[in-house]
Amino acid sequence: MAAAVSSVHTGKHIRVVTMNAPPVNALTVQGWFDVASAITTAGNDPDCHVVVLRAEGRGFNAGVDIKEIERSAGYEALIGANHGCAAAFAAVYDCKVPVIAAVNGYCLGGGIGLVGNADIVVASDDATFGLPEVDRGALGAATHLARLVPQHLMRALYYTAGTVTAQQLLHHGSVYRVVPRDELDEAALEVARAIAAKDTRVIRKAKEAINGIDPQPVHRSYRYEQGFTFELNLAGVSDGARQEFLARTGGNTNGENVNG
Repeated sequence: MAAAVSSVHTGKHIRVVTMNAPPVNALTVQGWFDVASAITTAGNDPDCHVVVLRAEGRGFNAGVDIKEIERSAGYEALIGANHGCAAAFAAVYDCKVPVIAAVNGYCLGGGIGLVGNADIVVASDDATFGLPEVDRGALGAATHLARLVPQHLMRALYYTAGTVTAQQLLHHGSVYRVVPRDELDEAALEVARAIAAKDTRVIRKAKEAINGIDPQPVHRSYRYEQGFTFELNLAGVSDGARQEFLARTGGNTNGENVNG
């Protein structure tokens, strides 16, 4: 079985990290930690000037593997997924070089955490973004959705589990470019090449400086959100929501509600 996360040096100081976890790119606990490791390793490599985070398959990311959580006795997989997501989101944000997210298809749940913490987002014209967490009896990544859309729209999307399109995010300025799907990889690499051509010593300091003036404490606020997910699980609310979701999908989908 191929690894769910791979990392390739393309030359010209660009590292491409790819998620490939069929059928919907819902990552296991290990998958989230693998994303974190790949991105952190890339940023620590002096020869890497920029990272492109992309995915194979129908969509960019469908969140956590719900079936893994349901198979696990107790809360071990739930805690692991929360720690894995936190590690992956933090790795994107803290990466010593800029991270470009190349988003195709759906970007749901944990995918929003990755994209919201990325430096630049390029998307295909079929890309959609959303947090179905409330329908799963969970909370989280409102921190990151708030980095993509204005406050009141974030709340509406969060409460309704609704989605927005790449074109709408382009309007809000959080997506840099929207291109046809077959042009997505090249569009992301085009931006990556422009960054890679700069003096990496300056760009690395620029990344550090921009993070330093960020008004949102992304690590702390996400951990705060996670506390309410644990509370809902202890109260038994989340178990019923996950089981209802798996029953409705026939167990064919590992992660969030993916259409198409």
